[in-house]
Amino acid sequence: MVDTLKIESNPISRRDSFNIRDTHTRNLKPFNSGDIKILLLENISQKAVDILKKAGYQVEHHAKALDKETLIEKIKDVHAVGIRSKTKLTEEVLSHASKLLTIGCFCIGTNQVNLNYAASRGICVFNSPFSNSRSVAELVIAEIILLSRQLGDRSREMHDGVWNKVSKGCYEIRGKTLGIVGYGHIGTQLGVLAESLGMHVIWYDILPLMSIGMSRSAESLNEVLGEADFVSLHVPETPETKNMIGETELSIMKKGSYLINASRGTVVDIDALAAALSSGHIAGAAVDVYPKEPLANGPGFESPLRNCPNTLLTPHIGGSTEEAQRMIGVEVATAITKFIDSGASVNAVNFPQCDLRDIPSTDLTTLRIVNVHHNVPGVLKQINNILADYNVNKQISDSKGDVAYFMADVTVNDQNEINTIYEQITEMNESIITRVLF
Repeated sequence: MVDTLKIESNPISRRDSFNIRDTHTRNLKPFNSGDIKILLLENISQKAVDILKKAGYQVEHHAKALDKETLIEKIKDVHAVGIRSKTKLTEEVLSHASKLLTIGCFCIGTNQVNLNYAASRGICVFNSPFSNSRSVAELVIAEIILLSRQLGDRSREMHDGVWNKVSKGCYEIRGKTLGIVGYGHIGTQLGVLAESLGMHVIWYDILPLMSIGMSRSAESLNEVLGEADFVSLHVPETPETKNMIGETELSIMKKGSYLINASRGTVVDIDALAAALSSGHIAGAAVDVYPKEPLANGPGFESPLRNCPNTLLTPHIGGSTEEAQRMIGVEVATAITKFIDSGASVNAVNFPQCDLRDIPSTDLTTLRIVNVHHNVPGVLKQINNILADYNVNKQISDSKGDVAYFMADVTVNDQNEINTIYEQITEMNESIITRVLF
């Protein structure tokens, strides 16, 4: 049910609803925004906390990930949860989230969430595909220079009290070729930065994309591996990318070339890379992600790459800058707020993407109905039959896989009409979640 709402009689026609150009629009809210509870884990940016609190929500903020039992207990009573890469929202965990409306992944990756199961429960998942791109690209540029000058080894030797001034095997990066595997947001920025330093850029992606600057595309992964002096990986974690760089691919790379992985830990066969480094075929590597990563800071990290020559190991910090975390906080917290308050699902990862233009501030009789339902024939007919006796100012519907999403702005006259619409749509067998926003 919905809370009591005072409806002011100031009707607006369907034509006026379309043509009005009121720069002042109504801020929609769920039935009681003060009842909305948000759980944020893994030290998410204070900027995100501020945005969510300003929206009127109750925010619980934790600096670290929670163990599974505590997470299950906490998630039972929240409407949104924000995580980074360490928290695993599995089917088991999400099955206890009876009130959950949305998940915010304050990072690029979403493989830590069971996306299909979340969608089947009407839970919309957002991430931040853009905000840390620059930070990752800058880290890779730094690693290219560090590897080409063997600075990691020289620094460690100096800390051990060893003076080892050498030039053999040390190079400028000007005129060298950078091969980028995965030419998305990070890959394109990396290419621009590399060209500004005098590097040649070749890239490969499974999608046909436009080259930026003087870079050029390759016809295959092997072409990039065989031509590049530095290979940098920027691909998602999928079944197709698991161990995409293994013993065979490393052998195709030029002798004395370098490998950088700041994408996903499963993309590179770590044992094969360690062997290639030890043999000298690969002159150096920089690795920021690993097949298995510790859940907390502290001792205990183990990897075959430890103590390999000219190898930079970093603890998944590609996007860990103050600027990136602040921008991620703004991007994801804003998406969560818009979804809860207005139903907008634009840029959702696992969900149909819908939005409606704002309701003018002069229109005080229009409510927004949002409904998630199973994507089967006949549901829209049922909903439109329910709304047939009302003035529907605008509506939109979209589907993704087995889940469909419907939004409509409807003019009502009193509380009874709100209750009637809500109950009838909720009672449909195909309905998953129905909400009223006003």
